[in-house]
Amino acid sequence: MLKFTEEHEWLKVEGDEVVVGITEYAAEQLGDLVFVELPEEGATVAKGDEIVTIESVKAASDIQAPLDGTVTEVNTAIVENPALVNEDPLEAGWFFKMTLENKGDLDDLMDEDAYSKFIA
Repeated sequence: MLKFTEEHEWLKVEGDEVVVGITEYAAEQLGDLVFVELPEEGATVAKGDEIVTIESVKAASDIQAPLDGTVTEVNTAIVENPALVNEDPLEAGWFFKMTLENKGDLDDLMDEDAYSKFIA
């Protein structure tokens, strides 16, 4: 199941964790990424916390925590090769995995149809 935020993040539910990344739309808007700084594994985050810093050829920006929870894993491959986010934002270009404080919060996010209308 994929869910989306208004900040152009996607969340994929995998058991007790969610995988978080940015959408293809966001990756296109940012342009080629040249730098990614990820949160530390084990970090407790609140929705809206700035937890990832990215820099592209166009701009620098921060990615916010989509929901409350704890970071369980980070994708070090994108630190070494930020272009993975542009090449494959929904698979190889994921940012981090987290457990959610309240899994019911996912219900407040958009599904694919709603997100498609949001960016149209």
